Amino acid sequence: MIKEYKELQSFPLKTGSSFVRPVQTFPERIKLTDEAVVAMTDLNKVSVISVRAKTSMDRANAKMIRYGVRMLMVLDDNEQVVGLLTASDVLGEKPMRFLQNMGGTHADIMVRDIMSTQRELYALKLEDVNHAKIGDIVASLKKSNRQHALVVTESVDGRQTVCGLFSITQIARQLGAQVQSFELARTLAEIEAAIALG
Repeated sequence: MIKEYKELQSFPLKTGSSFVRPVQTFPERIKLTDEAVVAMTDLNKVSVISVRAKTSMDRANAKMIRYGVRMLMVLDDNEQVVGLLTASDVLGEKPMRFLQNMGGTHADIMVRDIMSTQRELYALKLEDVNHAKIGDIVASLKKSNRQHALVVTESVDGRQTVCGLFSITQIARQLGAQVQSFELARTLAEIEAAIALG
């Protein structure tokens, strides 16, 4: 027996329409002894915000502001990770150093000029993260002197895929620290102060 189907009524898409972006909810409060994965941004649940290396620094900064993030993954034309750009890169000393060395104006600075390149990046393996505590992640970020940690899976042939990331400021907020700065040393001090308060 052939079932009958009816078409649905369609409507014109209105100007200014948006679209749903995946959102990962984090626990409001965490402890250093909690499992690390509760503080990890899971890229299977949230789309990574990315930028190309040949994008202007100002456009990249505007993108961070628009999406409310402090880090952009820098991709090449094959969608492979070639670096990271953080708000600290944009707002810190890197742009001034670049201009002193190369000349030009602020508008001339490209993402590739101030990003952390792939060769400078280190990642945590997901299998290690799955057995780690949040305190282990904080210790790792402190030791590496970084605000972000990438998390990767590795295939049999050794290829890595970034599947998550940690942000020290995100962890600090979840620990109850009043984050006043995006400097790593100050954020770590704020975490220690929040832990001391209980």
